[in-house]
Amino acid sequence: MAVQRLLWVDGETKKVTRRSDDEIPALLADTSGWLWLDVPEPDEQTAVLLGEVFGAHPVAVQDVLERNHVPRLHVYGRTLFLVLHRPEAGIAGHVHYLELDQLIGPNYFVTLHGPRNPAVPLERMLEETDELADRMLSARHVPLNPWAASYRIVSTMAIGEERYVNRLAKEVGDLEKRVMAHAGDADPQAFLEELFHTRHALLTVQTMTTQSAEIYGRAIRLLGDAEKTTVKGLRDNKDAYDRLSRITHSQLDFLTGVTEYYRARTDTKMTIAAERLAVIAAITLPVTAISSVVGMNVIVNDATNWVGLSILLALMLGMSLVLLRWAKRQGWW
Repeated sequence: MAVQRLLWVDGETKKVTRRSDDEIPALLADTSGWLWLDVPEPDEQTAVLLGEVFGAHPVAVQDVLERNHVPRLHVYGRTLFLVLHRPEAGIAGHVHYLELDQLIGPNYFVTLHGPRNPAVPLERMLEETDELADRMLSARHVPLNPWAASYRIVSTMAIGEERYVNRLAKEVGDLEKRVMAHAGDADPQAFLEELFHTRHALLTVQTMTTQSAEIYGRAIRLLGDAEKTTVKGLRDNKDAYDRLSRITHSQLDFLTGVTEYYRARTDTKMTIAAERLAVIAAITLPVTAISSVVGMNVIVNDATNWVGLSILLALMLGMSLVLLRWAKRQGWW
């Protein structure tokens, strides 16, 4: 297990200090402030700590150790269990789901990261919690309570997702320029891969933000009688996710239009090529049939019937011209 971080916030002085894990029971019993425990990579020791010391529900403890594929929210007495994700770009168009679990209690806040894909550096998963911890220890920003700390971390997550969508929007713009300039025509398969990689990333973000907004909608309904500042923070987090979902959806629609235009243009080229091949086949088929049947009788090793050969060539040429004219009237070329 990576090194845990335990911070104590004094309720009166708002001073933030580092503490050790063995102080957790005493700090939980102290109602004059609140503690924040940040666990980079939960393991079985974490499960024992959550269950025996924090009194977390067994189902919540199990969910902390397992990968959750969708955002989740459960209320256990006075404790709220929350699961959120944010995207991280991988290789070959893959998008990692970086999971952050939260246990928010009356005087404690526990954040847990993972499970982690080995391809993702640990520091990437800790960006939001590291940022808040640095601000708290430097006294630049000290949340009033666990709910305010959760609000700040989730807001930072939403800002990070917004920046990610902004980078994807730039990619969409570059792809649109290349489509209009016919830059991807030389290798359409590779260009389609680029289009779908960007589409996959946008679709992943839209899925995350839409589901997260739904989770916060449920939190607002369940905690409607909480303090006004708490409910206000929940509403702001939901609004951020709703806005990101709509922005991502609009970018996805734009990219879909670009992709459809590119595919339609490529398909049209293939259709035109197929029509021209059909014209060639229509012209050469009867000529080939006549030459196969009659040709062997006018061209032989011992003697060639030049009169018959001339008539045969003239007939094939005439048929070809007639078929070409007919194909032209049909608009095939």
